[in-house]
Amino acid sequence: MAEGIKKPTGDGHMKKAALWLSRHKMSGIKRRWIVNNMSIVVLLLAIMFIAVGAATTNYFYDSLHTSLQSRANSSAKNFSSYMSSTYDEFYGYAQQQITEFGDKDKMEMQVLDSNGLIISSSTGLVAGTVPATNDVNLCIETGEMQSFTGYDPSTEERIMAVTAPVFRKNSQDLIGEVRFVTSLKLLDRQVGQIYLMLAGAALAVLLLLTVTNQFFIHSIVNPVLKINELAQKIAQGQYGARLDMDFRDEMGELCNTINNMSTEIARMEKLKNDFISSVSHELRTPLTAIGGWAETVENNLDDKNTVETGLDIIRKETTRLSRMVEELLDFSRLESGRMKLQTEVLDLRGEVYDALFVYNEMLRQEGIETSYHEPSQPVYVSGDRNRLRQVFLNIIDNAAKYGVSGGKVEISIGVEEQSAVVRIRDYGQGIPADELPLVKEKFFKGSARQRGAGIGLAVCDEIVAMHDGSLDIDSVYGEGTTVSIRLPLAPSMGGTDETTTEGI
Repeated sequence: MAEGIKKPTGDGHMKKAALWLSRHKMSGIKRRWIVNNMSIVVLLLAIMFIAVGAATTNYFYDSLHTSLQSRANSSAKNFSSYMSSTYDEFYGYAQQQITEFGDKDKMEMQVLDSNGLIISSSTGLVAGTVPATNDVNLCIETGEMQSFTGYDPSTEERIMAVTAPVFRKNSQDLIGEVRFVTSLKLLDRQVGQIYLMLAGAALAVLLLLTVTNQFFIHSIVNPVLKINELAQKIAQGQYGARLDMDFRDEMGELCNTINNMSTEIARMEKLKNDFISSVSHELRTPLTAIGGWAETVENNLDDKNTVETGLDIIRKETTRLSRMVEELLDFSRLESGRMKLQTEVLDLRGEVYDALFVYNEMLRQEGIETSYHEPSQPVYVSGDRNRLRQVFLNIIDNAAKYGVSGGKVEISIGVEEQSAVVRIRDYGQGIPADELPLVKEKFFKGSARQRGAGIGLAVCDEIVAMHDGSLDIDSVYGEGTTVSIRLPLAPSMGGTDETTTEGI
């Protein structure tokens, strides 16, 4: 009896090293995931940080600038409306406006003459001084409102200033300027706080995404690690090992697939071992008979009956061996894809009849009655004559082996829905319901311990499939089994009147 595959025994340190390497690789997956994913997140957060910060900054500075422009323009119009042509009146009105200015805590109001010299200031600047920024000179040169944002050279403080020209009433003669100046220290601090808040929010989002990514990666990598460990166990011969994990997503489907694969490998390994054991037994039995009877014949050459009996047994066992070897060769050809069909258009009736004729005498000796039904017109199919006959011989042989207790085998040929159908039925013990889905699988022999290697039906199923047909098995345990072989009809087909032959 052939032994199964043994588990390789390795050093414990080697196993630990392999496990460490596998975990190290998985940590590489974690790093790649985090780097690839988080780099995109960081880039998006940086873009959002810059965009939101710039938009917020522009909004505050633009609002302040608009407010200063509005006040400067309004004050300049007031000066032009209530001012006569005398400088004293302009000076007096300037002093009045400075005195009545109510936002001294927020900004500075200045009134300048036509040369840019300060006449009066809400902060008490010495009259006759000249502002250090260029907005005044530009206003005098262009006669238009001008602005300045930046550091005041005289105070080294960031400011925003707006200067509006004051014209004589109903003329374009420049008599002076109105200037509003405010410090940006408070606004810059507020903008800085906004940037800090945005940076804090970005870091919080980054941290949250990092934590959630860790949980997500953990849920992906841990099952992969376990799958890797299971694959190593299977590679070491621990067939049937399973993953005890419960997921309701794609990872769960993968775990279920791995479990099913492991179970299937274990089943196929058992079938293979059973097959090897069965083939060993099947080969040993006829070889023992051949060897024993050869020795008996050799020692009894003068006994005619003994010699004839021995030679007959040797011939039968040799035929049995040849058939078994041919099955194994066919199986090998099918597995490697080397089996080729020599197709031709043939009358299926002749191949089924010839197969029945081969087994007719054996069936009669076994006490099995045969019933054969075929159409009166040819049933043409396109196929390999020898391979189809091999299928029919194998199915009839199975009917003889497993249906001997029923005492009857029925074989019929018919045409159904553009297909030729060959049915072979026995009335033997049948096949248990739990074994019926497995009978066409390779190496499966089931609970009925009859002779054979367990690959005959698998080979037949493959041959029929190569003819674009199907082989179906229906069975009721205790009542018998029916095998239906369907093959596509060739283009030309005659009538379908049936003839019946009992006890060929």
